[in-house]
Amino acid sequence: MQVILQQDVLNLGKKGELKDVAPGYARNHLLPRNLAVEATPQRIKEWEQRKDKLEAESRRQEEYAQGLADKMSDLKLIFNMQAGEGGRLFGSVTPADIAGKLKEAGFDVDKKKIEIKEPIKSLGSYKVAIRLYPGIKTDAEVIVEKEE
Repeated sequence: MQVILQQDVLNLGKKGELKDVAPGYARNHLLPRNLAVEATPQRIKEWEQRKDKLEAESRRQEEYAQGLADKMSDLKLIFNMQAGEGGRLFGSVTPADIAGKLKEAGFDVDKKKIEIKEPIKSLGSYKVAIRLYPGIKTDAEVIVEKEE
């Protein structure tokens, strides 16, 4: 049985994809939960028209993200924070703090797209990965200095 996915389904596919599934799986799991709709000839025709638009939009978003990644590649974010003896911060630098600094620099990035390997709790320089689009990542340098 063919279905068109209405939402991302783990181990099956992404929203908007046309998939062949077992009739029981479709009837008992996908259709009652509104995860998919049955692929009738009319829906397949609409899906094909919509697919071209979605692919064009996806390409546009990917090009925009790549341009953003190129601009952000040499970005350095400097934080002045209070620190105690040994360079230990009284707080930490969080993804929300980094997103705020990026916004000040003119880049609107969601804090959920910022990956910090380990909590930033001391003075120094750190590399932070920023996921801009699936498959497009860039690194920013976060420099934490002692506030005078």
